[in-house]
Amino acid sequence: MKRNTGVRTLIIGILMMGMLSSCGTPSELPEVNNVGYGDEVFVEEVIIEEEAVALAAAPAAVPDVIVKAMKDVEASGTLVKSNDRAIIDYSNTKDGYIMVKFTGQTAQKLKAQVKGPLVTYTYNVIPGQWEVLPLSDGNGDYKVSLFENVSGTKYAGVLAQSMKVEMTDAFAPFIRPNQYVNYTSASAVVAKAEELTRDVSAPLDKVARVYDFVVKTLTYDTEKAKTVQSGYLPVLDSVLEEKKGICFDYAAMMTAMLRSQDVPCKLVVGYAGTAYHAWINVWTEDGGWIDAVIFFNGKSWQRMDPTFASSAKQSAAIMKYIGDGSNYTAKYFY
Repeated sequence: MKRNTGVRTLIIGILMMGMLSSCGTPSELPEVNNVGYGDEVFVEEVIIEEEAVALAAAPAAVPDVIVKAMKDVEASGTLVKSNDRAIIDYSNTKDGYIMVKFTGQTAQKLKAQVKGPLVTYTYNVIPGQWEVLPLSDGNGDYKVSLFENVSGTKYAGVLAQSMKVEMTDAFAPFIRPNQYVNYTSASAVVAKAEELTRDVSAPLDKVARVYDFVVKTLTYDTEKAKTVQSGYLPVLDSVLEEKKGICFDYAAMMTAMLRSQDVPCKLVVGYAGTAYHAWINVWTEDGGWIDAVIFFNGKSWQRMDPTFASSAKQSAAIMKYIGDGSNYTAKYFY
């Protein structure tokens, strides 16, 4: 496949609010300590810090062709590990995801961990509800484990399953819904994405349409920002209906809309200075994955961070900060 490395590719920086309670300029944002889980394996009891969520790892290799129609995720039931308290459905590893469900009764907090070849990421689990977890490390050996809280940060193992993953294509985890980017073919955000992109086919044109709609339609929800807790997950159709949200809502909505339009993208988590930050990384056939934070100003592609620019009223100082790529450090991809 011929690739033009000079192609314009859009990656939009949006502040991640799943970890923070407010937005602002870089100097105003608190420093967040990122706790990883390294090489933990499934044992009877482990320590899981409530405030830390490992999101993803390095991107997989890029295939020559992608053809992916909108498809809902499902627990197929062909490959299942279960006991009287939980189910792990790993029937769809080739499509880049697994599903877990706690079927028992409990009032305790529940966690699921997906340990891939590079990173272990941790998710909250709601009893009786299927959770869709991406396999963001690409192909390789994985271990999926469910845990129940014992006390404080101590969790006891409930169920675990190891598996060797070989995906149909490397985009599989980044073209479908998951727990953080939750949508179906019947979602209102999917219908809106279809409406916005109906007369365009180029991936960057779709990105520009979605970006323009989201930043002009949504307003920042300062009240939600004051009360948001660790583990918050956007309900995208509600965000669309209310036309407001925190920065995590902006990012998740854009990711859902673009994925539903067959534009592979990741939610990239890292730092802008010392502020925990997130932006969308978009792939195009000509350019592949590009690691910058840019937008289209009508004439050319320029670096921009909508949240910082807005909060600082696009002052010369903040625009200089945003324009310096050394201020941005990517750590996780999902």
